[in-house]
Amino acid sequence: MEKINRRDFIGNSLLAVAAATGAITGLTSGMSLDINRKKNPAEKMSVGLVTYMWGSDWDINTLIANCKKTQMSAVELRVEHAHKVSPALSADERKAVKKLFNKSGIKLLGFGTNYDFHSPDKETVRKNIEGAKEYLLLSRDCGSSGVKVKPNDLPKNVSQEQTVAQIAQALNELGKFASDIGQEIRLEVHGGCAKIPIMKAIMDQVTEKSVGLCWNCNREDLEGDGLATNFASIRNRFGRTMHIRHLANTSYPTKELFDLLWASQYDGYLLIEEGNVPSADERIEKMKQSVETLSKWKKEAK
Repeated sequence: MEKINRRDFIGNSLLAVAAATGAITGLTSGMSLDINRKKNPAEKMSVGLVTYMWGSDWDINTLIANCKKTQMSAVELRVEHAHKVSPALSADERKAVKKLFNKSGIKLLGFGTNYDFHSPDKETVRKNIEGAKEYLLLSRDCGSSGVKVKPNDLPKNVSQEQTVAQIAQALNELGKFASDIGQEIRLEVHGGCAKIPIMKAIMDQVTEKSVGLCWNCNREDLEGDGLATNFASIRNRFGRTMHIRHLANTSYPTKELFDLLWASQYDGYLLIEEGNVPSADERIEKMKQSVETLSKWKKEAK
């Protein structure tokens, strides 16, 4: 990717986000953009962990202990991992999970599932919708706020328009269910649907406000007119969580992403999700480093 002047990038990014989302006020002819006149809600941004794959081998007590050790504020539990928090838990067991996280001070944000809604087979789609509902109920009972799902592909021999509409229809059903029980559906920008225009096309047909996008730091984010334009095109549909690389990982322009989040006043959770699994000690160090880096970036942005 061609290197550009950092000052120009930030300036252009602010303009793109402001124009596309309306998230920043006061940008009119003859007026300068000053996001420092009052406290930016983005100061509430914090770093958490997705337990794929860095926490997949940690039981729930170890997971909480490591988050406290690194000052991480929150976790999204990937299903089918060592923590073993699933719809199979009884009512009392769910209460115990809720109590454990509340006592720890670590926020349980919800569950990362693999449910998707692109299949041409109606029974498969129905099964996945009902499975996601079970996790929404689990999330409510455990005191968390939402469930991550996927789009997740564009099947051959089916038009893109038909698949997009089908996914949106499933999300609207889930969104209504989630809203009724105080939850959020988080659609991960993932798989064969990861190109930002496709994600936008899906969300343009999603009418339920309880459905939000989970940005995922993919290479597709940088395609077309680049990160700032892609970000701006869907920023108004972001949910409370996004997946990021650890903040020292230079394979993705995470600092530029932070600048866009800061400019658009995003106050959600940046959750580390890494497929490469270093030693436990290295994970702890990188988790700690990510928390420190975000703190540094926020101070510099003020």
